[in-house]
Amino acid sequence: MSSSIFRPGFLLVGLVATAGFTLVASAVRAQVKPNDGLVAGEVAPKLVAQQFKFTEGPAVDKAGNVYFTDQPNDKIWKYSTDGKLSVFLEKSGRANGLYFDKQGNLLACADEQNQLWSIAPDGKVTVLLQDVQGHRFNGPNDLWIHPTSQAIYFTDPYYQRDYWTRKAPDPNIGGQKLYYLPKGQKQPQVADDQLQQPNGIIGTPDGRQLYVADIKANKTYRYQIGTDGKLTNRQLFVEQGSDGMTIDNQGNVYLTGKGVTIYNSAGQKIQHIPVPAEWTGNVCFGGKDRKTLFITASESVFVLPMQVKGVQ
Repeated sequence: MSSSIFRPGFLLVGLVATAGFTLVASAVRAQVKPNDGLVAGEVAPKLVAQQFKFTEGPAVDKAGNVYFTDQPNDKIWKYSTDGKLSVFLEKSGRANGLYFDKQGNLLACADEQNQLWSIAPDGKVTVLLQDVQGHRFNGPNDLWIHPTSQAIYFTDPYYQRDYWTRKAPDPNIGGQKLYYLPKGQKQPQVADDQLQQPNGIIGTPDGRQLYVADIKANKTYRYQIGTDGKLTNRQLFVEQGSDGMTIDNQGNVYLTGKGVTIYNSAGQKIQHIPVPAEWTGNVCFGGKDRKTLFITASESVFVLPMQVKGVQ
């Protein structure tokens, strides 16, 4: 998830005003070359809308609808499977990273007050976490929920926000860490305290491995997840950091930043998707068949048809 606000320096054409937001009829020019059967043909990401200030945190529900944040404007939006945009939640706690639990609640890294939220389908908010050992978090950023244990893994980097009154992190929290919260517990446990600035996070659908980006170190690591939820065997996955990330049904990992870069499970780069924005914040798979790559990029959101499917 992102550290600051970027503005894309590109020109798009074919704008059509519809229901209070801007749609784009034509695809952007930068095309993606097919590679290993990932992208569905020689196409380019299609702009859905660019009415936002900075988009982030896409997450998909059971039906395939994608929810994403416009953090500076303090809103969570919904992009439905029929291509319609609507506001899901105003006053979202400056939500950043999002993820759905098995009960259909939308969990959010709400860093206005440095909290983790659970948002029910009707929009009712429950605060899950607001401190650790009596100290304020740096600013929860991105999260992933284990498919079996339902433990919550989340990153807590420090990025100064203009809506905060504080100007420095709590020195008593002791760094920028990766945490996990076992189901039913009220205090998180430290999963890794040896990262410079942990950011994007995603796990495998079997619940055995976790990928975490250290964006400041420009590295992404892979961990083994034990039956007790603890992480072991941290290994360097690739020499590239990432903002948000996702994974497909072939085990490929999608990293963001300058466009979307795809690596196979062995850490080999197999594809790069150009995105016409200064910064690509995050990505997930949506749609009824989970074959639509949904991309949040600066002031815009894009979609790209894929041959592979998402697993989250």
